[in-house]
Amino acid sequence: MYLRHTRRHKDGKSHVYWQLVRSIRRGRKVVQQTVAQLGELDAEGRARAEALARSIAGCASECGQGQLFDRTEPTGSVAVKLDRVRLERSRSFGAVWLGWILWRALKLDELCGALLTSKRETVSWAEVVAILVIGRLCEPSSELHVAESWYRTTALEDLLGVSTEAIYDERLYRALDRLLPHKETIEKHLVKRLGELFKLDLRSIAL
Repeated sequence: MYLRHTRRHKDGKSHVYWQLVRSIRRGRKVVQQTVAQLGELDAEGRARAEALARSIAGCASECGQGQLFDRTEPTGSVAVKLDRVRLERSRSFGAVWLGWILWRALKLDELCGALLTSKRETVSWAEVVAILVIGRLCEPSSELHVAESWYRTTALEDLLGVSTEAIYDERLYRALDRLLPHKETIEKHLVKRLGELFKLDLRSIAL
């Protein structure tokens, strides 16, 4: 899994948009599938994410793995007027990106998607649960804090495509209510997935 970018021109300006993609095999061909749209990321965000990816992979930049951010275009220099530079809506990226990768590695997105089905919701309950869990991982706090403050300060809106307006305290409470009846199923899934990831024989563990 890695990140790539596309360039689009809008209102006379050039914009670079990043996507999280993965390589999958279809017959004899390997194709790239978009996992999430990340939007525009600044240079610092890209550098931090790339360093994080190297630390997760446990190798230096010269290892055989592809770079998190591909570089298909030549780099260049540009003049910047420092007195005209300003920071707008800074958002944390690295921690929530790692949380999202771990969530998918545990296949909790698939499990919650199957357990918490609903045809009426524009935002799936599985995505709401993912936000709650990643919030607990990155900044343990109340559901009210997640809804009113934390979520809008992270890049999860770009990773998941869920707007800040769709995340409010009542929705988070209702997600927990929907999740509680499946507690035992989730625990068994995590034990099974732990064995798969680390090649462990966990048949002696009873839940």
